[in-house]
Amino acid sequence: MFVFYFLAAFLLVNRLKKSLRFSLLYPKWRSLITVATWSVIALCILTFSLDDGFQHLVGAAILFGLLFYINREPDFQSQRPYLIANVPLIVMGLINSIALFVVSDFYEKYDNYFSWATVVAFAWIFGKWATSKKQEEELRISTERRAELEILVQERTTELSKQKEELQEIVKELKSTQNQLIQSEKMASLGELTAGIAHEIQNPLNFVNNFSEVSMELVDEMEEELNKGDKAEAIAIATDIKQNLEKIRHHGQRADGIVKGMLQHSRASSGQKEPTDINVLADEYLRLAYHGLRAKDKSFNADLVTHFDTAIPKANMVPQDVGRVLLNLFTNAFYAVQQKHKKLGAEFKPAVEVTTSTEKKFITVKVKDNGTGIPESIKDKIMQPFFTTKPTGEGTGLGLSMSYDIVVKAHGGSIDINTKEGEYTEFVVKIPA
Repeated sequence: MFVFYFLAAFLLVNRLKKSLRFSLLYPKWRSLITVATWSVIALCILTFSLDDGFQHLVGAAILFGLLFYINREPDFQSQRPYLIANVPLIVMGLINSIALFVVSDFYEKYDNYFSWATVVAFAWIFGKWATSKKQEEELRISTERRAELEILVQERTTELSKQKEELQEIVKELKSTQNQLIQSEKMASLGELTAGIAHEIQNPLNFVNNFSEVSMELVDEMEEELNKGDKAEAIAIATDIKQNLEKIRHHGQRADGIVKGMLQHSRASSGQKEPTDINVLADEYLRLAYHGLRAKDKSFNADLVTHFDTAIPKANMVPQDVGRVLLNLFTNAFYAVQQKHKKLGAEFKPAVEVTTSTEKKFITVKVKDNGTGIPESIKDKIMQPFFTTKPTGEGTGLGLSMSYDIVVKAHGGSIDINTKEGEYTEFVVKIPA
């Protein structure tokens, strides 16, 4: 029966050898496993010369020592369930040896029971071996699946990273396109103003030219009076020259203000809010938009009706941006009345009305025209980007969308629309005071 202990030890060493055969750890343990295999065989042969009690004791001790050593090594962690399966056989070895040394008669009497118990303990090892082999197979399959999943995850991660980079590139292109479209809209609105600017700046320049010519004539007269010795008359002429120069300065400042205003409109907004007189801003852009349209269509005329609340305080806003909003609303209003005038002819009197007021904590600007109105079916769409009712080439569809962003998102205000198709349209812009 003692052979079972050595057979278990031999099988254990052989199992370790198989488990490491295709592992990187095999070179480390190959020589030691070979020594252990031959040592188990040699000790088994030597044990034949011992008494039965010592045979069981030595066999159990060798198997226990082998288990103890293997259990301490981290490289054999996966074999621990199989190692534990050998414990019952070691226990039976100790029981057999103790029984032979202490109660040999009892052992001899029940020798069959001890033998069967030892066989069962040895068979238990094979049962655990089969179970652990199944577990190892499941572990192997699980490991392979995990490796496959890791590869799939890695491939998916790579694919997602690539898609992310592509999306980032698309977003970058969209932002660039958006900036180009916004700049195009700004340039388009500036183009609408060009004729109006020319008209507005021509008036002060005419005054400057006229008063300059008159002043030159007065200077000649003053020289004549000084030559005559008429000092009083010369002083009177000098006073007239001074008044003319004052008028020249006034109209020069007017032209300078128009140029500066248009430069502000054309350059990128700084986003910096500053105290702004909404009445001055509205009046400036109303006239510029009107004269801009008249420069294109000489036959066009419209009544400009303004109701400016002079008690409105200056409000913090970005003047360039709010100016773009007003310009867009005025341009649309003049376009609407112009289209209606083309349909109805001289019997129709175009009119654009601008009203400013304060309501609670808001400054309100109302822009009303008696033009074509807006159909109810598209009223909710006109603030959407690229939506336009104008023919191709006459509108970008970004004007009202930009106006909405400026008023609502940038200034925390609102834009409301009151309209009746064929009769009128009124935009109500509210900006926090």
